[in-house]
Amino acid sequence: MKNLEFGNIFPTVQWDYIHKISSLLPSVYGDNPKACVVTFGCQQNVSDSEKLKGMLFACGYTITEDINEADFIIFNTCAVRGHAEDRVYGNIGNVKALKKEKPNLIAAICGCMAQQQSVADKIKKSYPYMDIVFGTQMFHRLPEFIYKRLSGSKRIFELTLDNKPIVEEIPTKRDRVTTGWLPIMYGCNNFCTYCIVPYVRGRERSREPERVLAEAREMIANGCKEITLLGQNVNSYGKGEAHGVNFAKLLRQINDLEGDFEIKFMTSHPKDCSLELLDAIRDCKKVSRHLHLPFQSGSSRILKLMNRYYDREQYLELVREAKKRIPDIKLTSDVIVGFPGETYEDFKETLSLIKEVEFESLFTFIYSPRGGTPAAEMPDPVSREEKGKWFDELLELQDNIQNKKRGI
Repeated sequence: MKNLEFGNIFPTVQWDYIHKISSLLPSVYGDNPKACVVTFGCQQNVSDSEKLKGMLFACGYTITEDINEADFIIFNTCAVRGHAEDRVYGNIGNVKALKKEKPNLIAAICGCMAQQQSVADKIKKSYPYMDIVFGTQMFHRLPEFIYKRLSGSKRIFELTLDNKPIVEEIPTKRDRVTTGWLPIMYGCNNFCTYCIVPYVRGRERSREPERVLAEAREMIANGCKEITLLGQNVNSYGKGEAHGVNFAKLLRQINDLEGDFEIKFMTSHPKDCSLELLDAIRDCKKVSRHLHLPFQSGSSRILKLMNRYYDREQYLELVREAKKRIPDIKLTSDVIVGFPGETYEDFKETLSLIKEVEFESLFTFIYSPRGGTPAAEMPDPVSREEKGKWFDELLELQDNIQNKKRGI
């Protein structure tokens, strides 16, 4: 097994830092040092935070949800929408007062938002009391960063995004026992024009199937009854890997594990949702009959501008196949309203697609520009007020569909 700094096993050097920290903490904070992990964003971030908590617990910290009593605070951040970033800045702004009360308090920020150089530069200049800043592929080095800061190191900024092998066996402290997140891959190769994820998470990297299965067995043995597989695009799992296991095959392998549990997954990209995958969902008794399949827009013209790799009819044909092969399938989706260049005629195509599919539920968003993405540079003549009216129209339609399904 590899134990190199960037090998595929949690590095020995990080365990050395953990042991050094556990010896050092009592002299700095007393007998019960506490750490608080504040998480913003998606399920992947929640899963990442469970690893942060695991490493902090191994270091000797007690995990607390009260930021005011913490001796170490870390913000695990999201960059998908501007609102999430605004909330982060509001939270780290409060750290200044906390540091006046606790001079030895260490504050860190990590994750997707922190991965952006512009954000790191802003924190370096405007938030001098933030001690540690690191990106999405440096999580396993948290013990090193803490030890160096405790030992008097200067502020630490580490944004390396090198797409090296996934580091496995990071200590993990799960938030729940009966339900759990199981990452199967990281990163994204799709480069949708509105999305910052490939720039902050890096390219697609899949875990070895043996690693995934081993973690699933451990979760089941510990009493987990609902396992949710995670990835920026789970349908891309295994692409280009020598092991030859794609997502459909992985589902079948997990389904064959002994135990009473349910398998869920998110998120699926329509371009990679194969008939083989639909058949696996149909055949596997432990796999939930739920498919979250974001379509984003019902207009083929807008889908092309979004760089989604499918058009309206291809999406609808996939939905028809899903309903034919799995009659009890529950479909949910994501929709963006008011993408740059979208007209009301384009928007009406989104409404008509929703009417045809009749989704169980929708996650709906008014387009929010993300700096560094192609869409942020596109002409966007429709006002926010007008987009809001379209948004309300979509919500009303979806409410009517859901009421119809409930017999209201």
